[in-house]
Amino acid sequence: MDDVSLPRLLEVAREAAIAGGGHALRYFNRGVDVELKSDNSPVTRADREAEQIVRDSLLARFPTHSVLGEEHGAIAGDPDYQWVIDPIDGTKSFIHGVPLYTTLVGLQIRGKPAVGVIYAPALDEIVAAAVGLGCMWNGTPCRVSDVNALDKSLILCSDSIMAQDRSPAYLDLARQCKYSRTWGDAYGYMLVATGRAEIMIDPAMNPWDCCALIPVITEAGGVCTSWKGESRIDGGDLFACNAALARPVSQILAAG
Repeated sequence: MDDVSLPRLLEVAREAAIAGGGHALRYFNRGVDVELKSDNSPVTRADREAEQIVRDSLLARFPTHSVLGEEHGAIAGDPDYQWVIDPIDGTKSFIHGVPLYTTLVGLQIRGKPAVGVIYAPALDEIVAAAVGLGCMWNGTPCRVSDVNALDKSLILCSDSIMAQDRSPAYLDLARQCKYSRTWGDAYGYMLVATGRAEIMIDPAMNPWDCCALIPVITEAGGVCTSWKGESRIDGGDLFACNAALARPVSQILAAG
């Protein structure tokens, strides 16, 4: 079995994300057919094929590890090491030719998010992190911004209508920020991790949406939890921000 040190796990995650994302890129703006899943979310052959490539890449190195993916479900294995995959995070962006979709590869070690990669193939951007190793943006160390006031902040959200339906707290928070945009899905978390935005909000998240994001944000010096403040991938919602804004953001979300 291959080396399971954190640097090696991170390297493998990065390679797998690039392989899967690169494959999906072949279908981008090519008129790929779109199907609807049972929850009415879109899916394409690019999603399914990219996830299989990521799975194959990971299991070739770590055949005993367990895997959970959005499109192909779970593979039982060593419960201490679970890879969590979203081959195209932002399929709605992907099918409309918007380049802000990403490929996510995360790893939980003994139930804790420990490795995360966000790869935006159409933009050729990648952030990669592992606990204790820092966060890298295209090979260079990156950090969250040092903005310390909501009225100087840029807040992002994947779906502002869904966020408003989820809780009035979203609008309360957005109104206090300087700018509000919807550069969402995992790309929004990449923007926070690299200091280009201060706050990212998601009202509805699955484990494959979350796992890679938590190590990326925390290793970049930020905070990434559920709206209730839980650092878990099955909390159902998520937010990220720099450490200076964590308290006011948390208080507003908790009040909602």
